[in-house]
Amino acid sequence: MRRSIAGVALGLLLASGTAAAQSFSTDNPVLKRIWALGMDSSQTYQLSQALFDSIGPRLTGSPAYKSGSDWLIAKYQSWGVQAHAEQYGTWRGWRRGVTHIDLVAPRVRTLAGTMLGWSPGTGGRTVRGELLMLPDAQDSSAFRAWLPSVRGKFVAVSYPEPSCRPDSEWITTALPDSWKRFQEMRTAERSAWAARVRGLAGNARLLSLALDSAGAAGILQSTWSGGWGSHRIFGTTTTHAPVVDLECEDYGLISRLAQNHQGPVIQLAAESQALGEVPVFNTVAEIRGSELPNEYVMLSAHFDSWDGGSGSTDNGTGTITMLEALRILKQVYPNPRRTILVGHWASEENGLDGSRGFVADHPDIVAHLQALFNQDNGTGRVVNMSASGYPDASASLARWLSRVPSELTRGITFQFPGMPAGGGTDHASFDCAGAPGFGLGSLNWDYFLYTWHTNRDTFDKIVFDDLRSNAVLTAMLVYLAAEDSQPVSRERRTVFPTRAAFGPGGPQGTSWPTCTPPPRSTADYDREVLEREQQQRQAPQQAPRRP
Repeated sequence: MRRSIAGVALGLLLASGTAAAQSFSTDNPVLKRIWALGMDSSQTYQLSQALFDSIGPRLTGSPAYKSGSDWLIAKYQSWGVQAHAEQYGTWRGWRRGVTHIDLVAPRVRTLAGTMLGWSPGTGGRTVRGELLMLPDAQDSSAFRAWLPSVRGKFVAVSYPEPSCRPDSEWITTALPDSWKRFQEMRTAERSAWAARVRGLAGNARLLSLALDSAGAAGILQSTWSGGWGSHRIFGTTTTHAPVVDLECEDYGLISRLAQNHQGPVIQLAAESQALGEVPVFNTVAEIRGSELPNEYVMLSAHFDSWDGGSGSTDNGTGTITMLEALRILKQVYPNPRRTILVGHWASEENGLDGSRGFVADHPDIVAHLQALFNQDNGTGRVVNMSASGYPDASASLARWLSRVPSELTRGITFQFPGMPAGGGTDHASFDCAGAPGFGLGSLNWDYFLYTWHTNRDTFDKIVFDDLRSNAVLTAMLVYLAAEDSQPVSRERRTVFPTRAAFGPGGPQGTSWPTCTPPPRSTADYDREVLEREQQQRQAPQQAPRRP
């Protein structure tokens, strides 16, 4: 019987991880069985290929998100695990279609770009128009006077990067003086462009809405990640003008043509369908506890993604980690002491809305949560853990980790007592309520440079050795937490470092974070955004919260 090349490759890949661990500090048969199933019979490859290649990205409110949730539920049920979709609100529904964008004058070039999530399309037409650069108007009054000129034209609203080479190449290859001059020039120009946007409209979102209302044919931007060919795809709230994010090189080309008055003309055909306000929901799976069914251990990962790529490393790999961990636990630990839950959260990318909704809707679970393990930063093996600001919880985490083979823990840096999650990912929704949520931080693998929210976040970026290890580690931690006779302490740290101790990129809070009511609709979310913008205008020295 002939085997496919892909099948042979997969066999070799899995075989590389089958060597038995030699470092178990316990003879616990459940831990050893978790290792065997996770390393020798991993399904991470098959699960990832089906989800990322066939279903693809999972933008909140899109039919693909619903298809992905249906797939999760069917997969869990095929393993004998109860699973369901749990609505927490509504969101703007939207279906992506085909986008094609070209430069047609002064020469022809097909451009590399992606329409933003929730963007309007061109209504079945191919739209052609002159390209304008955002003007360097003296003030907002001058900007308003200029606005009527954009009708029927495309407007470029981002800073055009002078070089699309990654900084790492400049640092290693350019002469030091050349790199210094380039860096100083670019920093000054970026600051000037940001000041221009603020002076004209207040921020980028309000600028797009003003251009939309003025009748622009389309809005072109470029959110370069800093890596070769990689750009970030977010969303928009325009209602008439399509918004397209161009790769760095192509955006630079059209910008230079416009700046030098060489008559660039853009042609765009973009398909999309607004579906109105649609239900949004988390996908929840459960293995009921046998002794303490009303106490809980949770696996956590957000299921939604931006849709420029396939949503593979943000946060598809977190999703697969939890899915595979529960598959293993169902086989080796079908009657857990405490109830095991897994939450695949919606709308994390819009402000942790899905997990915030779950916390608000399930105070009983939050009040009796033993521990939650969340993973959300790429494909790499887990290398960072923290007590999340619960000083006495460190004893429980240390006890569990001491029983896990060193093959899984030897690279982990543990922070004690750590800081409560401040809003960057879903365990923050639990930590603010005083429920012990712990993040499983992964090795970078150029995550922020190449795959975080980008067009390059695709199946081929997954590192399956690391993904398999993460699923095994998570399954072991969940088992140990579920079995532990000691409840995890909820005592919170009361002494916090000052903001200055961390520098500009450090934690912004100096006290325990507070929970805020989750938005239950698009209108609620829009109000939340407006309130945040007003707060930022009143206190411009404060760094804005990551959306």
